[in-house]
Amino acid sequence: MSSMLWSAPVADGPLDAVVEIPGSKSLTNRHLVVAALADARTRVVGALRSRDTDLMVEALSALGVGFEWIDSSTLLVTPLAEEALREEAPVSIDCGLAGTVMRFVPYVAALLRRPVTFDGDAAARVRPMGAVIAGLRALGADVVGGEDGFLPFTVTGSDRVAGGEISLDASGSSQFVSGPLLVGARLPRGLVVRHSGGAVPSPQHVEMTVETLRAAGVDAAVGSDGVSWSVAAGPLQPGDVVVEPDLSNAGPFLAAALVCGGRVAIPRWPSSTTQIGAEWERLLPRFGARVHREPDAFGTEQLVVTGDGRISGVEADGLAELAPTAAALCALADGPSTLTGIAHLRGHETDRLAALATELSAVGSPTVETEDGLVISPSGELRPTVFGSYEDHRMATAGAIIGLAVEGLKVENIETTSKTMPDFPAMWADMLSQKASVAGAADTQTPDQAGGVA
Repeated sequence: MSSMLWSAPVADGPLDAVVEIPGSKSLTNRHLVVAALADARTRVVGALRSRDTDLMVEALSALGVGFEWIDSSTLLVTPLAEEALREEAPVSIDCGLAGTVMRFVPYVAALLRRPVTFDGDAAARVRPMGAVIAGLRALGADVVGGEDGFLPFTVTGSDRVAGGEISLDASGSSQFVSGPLLVGARLPRGLVVRHSGGAVPSPQHVEMTVETLRAAGVDAAVGSDGVSWSVAAGPLQPGDVVVEPDLSNAGPFLAAALVCGGRVAIPRWPSSTTQIGAEWERLLPRFGARVHREPDAFGTEQLVVTGDGRISGVEADGLAELAPTAAALCALADGPSTLTGIAHLRGHETDRLAALATELSAVGSPTVETEDGLVISPSGELRPTVFGSYEDHRMATAGAIIGLAVEGLKVENIETTSKTMPDFPAMWADMLSQKASVAGAADTQTPDQAGGVA
């Protein structure tokens, strides 16, 4: 564990907060890859600036893509030029711990003629990459290294990289499908990606990739079998794109309404989206929240979550990246919970199932791993601990949620949240400073719940 410890603020009353969430990391990085391969410049409005998106900009820049920040959230992207496609000098790319960089950019590198070496943080070297390497070789790229299915490895493209059909096992991550699809339109024969394993986790992210390509004018489709995807060869013309707020990152703030009581509103909530974070609207009522939409100050809608300090246990399946936030709520619930369909989280920034079982148990909510999930049995006797983040941003925010109810809890390395939220601690403090009035609190809490869960 890092020696840097953050004292998680404890709830001292119900909230009446509005929290503006930065742009989606998943959408930003998809738009950046598409823009890198486009036929003309692309303006990306509302782009997230975080460690993961900075790593994507740096990786694509190393390959010859041009980037210019117009303001704090608007990025002008100049696509790969012909000379970049012919460049032969080797280059190295630091993936950090960004799954989108290590699993998307190697396919961009396969379009080039230069050796491109990919490596990353120590934790990145244990993230599964076998399906990426297999996909690259199936396309005709030369891959040196990676025989163990992990970073580092070197990719060199050739005339053999022309498209067609490839088959791979994407049961470990939906990113294994999205990576090749993102470059399919630049391949002379287009591309069909066929999945050959068990269920693809987080299928919403594949849908996000398909919709991003369609918005750029690409003919992209899902096969009638549901386990294949096709992209026709053709131009990519995204023009100006606007990035939605990161709805997964909205989760911890919405969860605070349940823990503290009161209400939390997230502006600019999209009316329709491919983000898995849209599930908060349906999931949080199962924990006991009231959820509705209302007009916001920007001419769009905001999602409003209201809680009364009581949290119900749940049975939930397939929560993907929402699981750490949901698990934190389960640890504070008044009954047991079971989360299933999330075995793939063992291959994320850390083994999230093992990490959650360890940290939730340590704080006083016994948690057991199952084959594909967690069983969480809160004791009602929570205790302050040092909550480990494991260099995983979603573990760190899970600790912040629990800290609302456990005075003295500390979160190790809260700075890891910069992966997708540039200044999470300040955003968290600002939310907690927005208190409900006494009259407003009376609408959501009974007198003995005024302090929230303790």
